[in-house]
Amino acid sequence: MIRILDITFKDLLQLTRDFKTFMFLLLMPILFTFLFGFAFGGFGGGTSDSRLPVGYLSQDDNWVTDELHGLLANSEVIHLEEYPAASIPDFERLVADGDLAAAIIVPNGYGRALLRDKTARLIVYADTGSTAWTTIEAETVAAVSRVDNGVRTATIMEDLIGDRAPFRYAFDQTLAAWENPPIKVTETTSTAIQKADNQSAGLAHTSPGMMLQFAIAGLLTAAQVIVTERKSRTLQRLLTTSARRVHILLGHYLAIFSLIFGQFIVLIAFGQFILKVDYLRVPAATLLVAVCAALCISALGLLIGVLARTEEQAIAFSLIPMFVLSGLGGAWVPLEVTGATFQAIGHISPVAWAMDGFKNISVRGFGLESVLVPAAALTGYAVLFFALAAWRLSAAEER
Repeated sequence: MIRILDITFKDLLQLTRDFKTFMFLLLMPILFTFLFGFAFGGFGGGTSDSRLPVGYLSQDDNWVTDELHGLLANSEVIHLEEYPAASIPDFERLVADGDLAAAIIVPNGYGRALLRDKTARLIVYADTGSTAWTTIEAETVAAVSRVDNGVRTATIMEDLIGDRAPFRYAFDQTLAAWENPPIKVTETTSTAIQKADNQSAGLAHTSPGMMLQFAIAGLLTAAQVIVTERKSRTLQRLLTTSARRVHILLGHYLAIFSLIFGQFIVLIAFGQFILKVDYLRVPAATLLVAVCAALCISALGLLIGVLARTEEQAIAFSLIPMFVLSGLGGAWVPLEVTGATFQAIGHISPVAWAMDGFKNISVRGFGLESVLVPAAALTGYAVLFFALAAWRLSAAEER
């Protein structure tokens, strides 16, 4: 154990002695997280209104018309854009230019016509061939029907019982009844998912993505330490001592693991407290994914260091996996937006499993059990990479 720790401390001294290593491993992920966060709208600032913009102009001065306006203004589907000084041609132009999804004009006398049980029509400008029009039409018809039914019900009640049910009172009670129907469907989600929806989805994806990508990129420095050790024949001299091959491998492996795991801890803390990505919603789960991801990437770094013969090869063997595994594993673009086939192919990359683990906690609101499969997959990759490194070192020694 002492031999393993000696090799580990020696590697860590070499890795941390260069200030550029610190800059690369910590500052670059932070900078790229901000860059991709801006690209994905993570710093949009404020909340956006997803309702369809609909222009509204009333030429009628009647309390029934005011009730219709109130129903449309409180809609969860359309958002009224009111321009008191605008004319009808102005609304036609706004709809034609695509600035408005539609425009509703309430003509003069509309309210009086409803009260007299006469035909009353709104004027609507819209592209009737668009999918938005179907939604706007349904919402507008629903509001108009409520007002019309309210007027008809109030008229009937007034005719039947007279002053005991004044027209305005009966009308208001009819509209209020629409707000409390006998059957109502309520959709709820877990508090964790609600919280994730309110935070920046862009940062919740790019933070773990850039963390994993630059952990792989950091293998460049770790691999170069092993390459330099081989070129200076330090490795060969170590093999002539009482240090066994497994001690050397484990010493290098522990050094790389310490470096990557430390990088993860710093970047997770940065994501939690600065970017507000909820890594610590289930701390044990996030820690498990971080440990398994560090074990996997460290084993890959060990394999790269054993395979590379020169610094140039170490650079190539580090950068190629960074781009291939990161792109394939969804570090840049979420795999959720791709098809099922690409998602299956993407999970060939250990980055995809690590992304699943981190996002199951910070975005999807799942518990500890949701990271067990990703953690097992990452551990499997770690065993595979370490076994290949040990086999390659043994084969090279026998030559």
